[in-house]
Amino acid sequence: MAKIESNLKTMVLSLLIVCTVVATLLGFINQLTQGPIAASKLKAKLSAIQQVVPEFNNNPSEEMYTLESDLGELECFPARQDSVLVGTAISSLTNIGFSGTFTVMVGLDPNGVIINTSVLEHKETPGLGSKLLEPKFKDQFPGKNPETNVIKTTKDGGEIDAITAATISSRAFCDAVMRAWEAYRQQEVQ
Repeated sequence: MAKIESNLKTMVLSLLIVCTVVATLLGFINQLTQGPIAASKLKAKLSAIQQVVPEFNNNPSEEMYTLESDLGELECFPARQDSVLVGTAISSLTNIGFSGTFTVMVGLDPNGVIINTSVLEHKETPGLGSKLLEPKFKDQFPGKNPETNVIKTTKDGGEIDAITAATISSRAFCDAVMRAWEAYRQQEVQ
């Protein structure tokens, strides 16, 4: 076997071949995983919808519509029992979390009262910000109407007790809930 001379031309060609093979493999793997990732996200959304609105017998994802927010579109899933609206699940987000953006599913009854909340996605600090998932924090929201209740942490003059050492995450959660409610109310006005 003849020895290939090491020069700039052969090094560049070798690097180009390796990069092309790796890029092709990455593209192929991305195509393979795209479907399962989307299915997993949809399953999480459907589970969250069931958690945040009363029992329903329609398919909220078939009736999904969007509302405008300053951070983009919020997905709304109307839940109906025998054609009567019993609640709307709104996938809301905020970008003021300690570790960036996180997404919350907020259930509102037809009058805008919070039914329940569920965290869809977050990157908050494990052990602190992840306490947003615990009932001690989440159970402060159901039954509150943002029109008459101040959905902010007590440090900010509101009614929500922040998680100790995770005030930023608590504020962000309240912000996501308020974004959902404000978009829902804006839609009612129009």
